[in-house]
Amino acid sequence: MNGIQDNEFSRRWTAMAKEIPTPKAVLVISAHWFSKGTRITAMNFPETIHDFGGFPQALFDVQYPAPGQPELARQTASLIHSSPVELDHDWGLDHGTWTVVRHMYPEANIPVLQLSIDYTKDARYHFDLAKELYELRSKGVLIIGSGNMVHNLRMVAWDKMEEPGYGYDWALQMNDTFKQLILDGDAQSLIHFERLGMAAKLAIPTPEHYLPLIYSIALRGSKDQISLFNDKAVAGSLTMTSVKISA
Repeated sequence: MNGIQDNEFSRRWTAMAKEIPTPKAVLVISAHWFSKGTRITAMNFPETIHDFGGFPQALFDVQYPAPGQPELARQTASLIHSSPVELDHDWGLDHGTWTVVRHMYPEANIPVLQLSIDYTKDARYHFDLAKELYELRSKGVLIIGSGNMVHNLRMVAWDKMEEPGYGYDWALQMNDTFKQLILDGDAQSLIHFERLGMAAKLAIPTPEHYLPLIYSIALRGSKDQISLFNDKAVAGSLTMTSVKISA
């Protein structure tokens, strides 16, 4: 619902776009494109995918007609040597992408691509693959990892949805741990999240929403500044905490 609501999260994404240089293109690693193998959208006009159910019609009515950029897709695929990358013409922009990017660039005039997450590989693999994307930063490409550090839908407190900031003890504890590891630059502990105890198991029951963070931290340069925003729990078992990494 953040995709269509005017709230503290969406307003912060809108402000973020004004704080950073306007990108030549946006590449998103979304939790919602979990595939066997690695793929990148390579069509001229990716469709808007409504990959969810049970929400108001207004959410399904959203179209985000940003163009693609097939040449950038080919260039990106050529940078990745750890895995073959398939140029995909069937996916599009799922809600892990457009619910964020439409607030940042509402005119939909900047090319947007998605890179899938190979569900057969572990976090170390994704960290190493992400490092191969670093050159894109120098080409003016904004890279977004879109997921949630804490994401356990089975334990959502639906009766607390309207109480921003409400989090279970384990969710708040794990969110604080993740933030400290990020600020400390402790990539190894973040990669081996399964060693962080029971709170981590509750925060990450499945890895797809966590792995976009691994891409983001892998792209951090030695002189980059790092800051946190939208740092708030939602419905007990989710957090919206986001990371900005910039030169």
